[in-house]
Amino acid sequence: MHLLIIEDDIDLGPALLSALQPQGFSCVWVRRLGDALALDREPFDAVLLDLSLPDGEGLTLLRRWRARRNDVPVIVITARGGLDERLAGLDSGADDYLVKPFALPELISRLWALHRRCARQASDDWTLGDLRIAPRSHEAWLGGVALELSAREFRLLLELAREPGALVSKSLLGQRLEPLGDPVDPATIEVHLSNLRRKVGASRIRTVRGVGYQWVVHD
Repeated sequence: MHLLIIEDDIDLGPALLSALQPQGFSCVWVRRLGDALALDREPFDAVLLDLSLPDGEGLTLLRRWRARRNDVPVIVITARGGLDERLAGLDSGADDYLVKPFALPELISRLWALHRRCARQASDDWTLGDLRIAPRSHEAWLGGVALELSAREFRLLLELAREPGALVSKSLLGQRLEPLGDPVDPATIEVHLSNLRRKVGASRIRTVRGVGYQWVVHD
């Protein structure tokens, strides 16, 4: 799960990185609205958004995203705990609202719950026909048999299975396979796709030439 953290507190920012990265989250931390705007085109899975920032209001950015049909999931993290403020955050398009100070385990659980809802799954383990995926532990089973997947193969599986039948472009996969570094080149993606097809069955990953790839659910 690739996160954008918009938080100006120089103590809380590093604390969030230290807590989230060992849990399998990749994170980009910025302290200003201007820095977040520069990252508009990066494919984040979710955003942690503070409201009081040095160069403006977090809700301004949230409203801009929603007006532009950017539906990235957002959890507001703020010291503003009044009812009117919570309602304003949710009404502006936030998916969740967490008042500081909060327990880091609660934040992590809320992030995984958000991830689960976005994938339209009822539990932490995703079920797609005879495939079961455990995003938290980076494990997957096919027909009850554990799959031996590399880190990139698992991330690739997760991206394709996130929305079965949806087209995922090769460029997007390249970014998501290495979210904090240079995008993975197309030839390398093809190698990982070939290995993944060999392990899960070639018919499960459909290539739409010139467009991208689709995950096909098997019963």
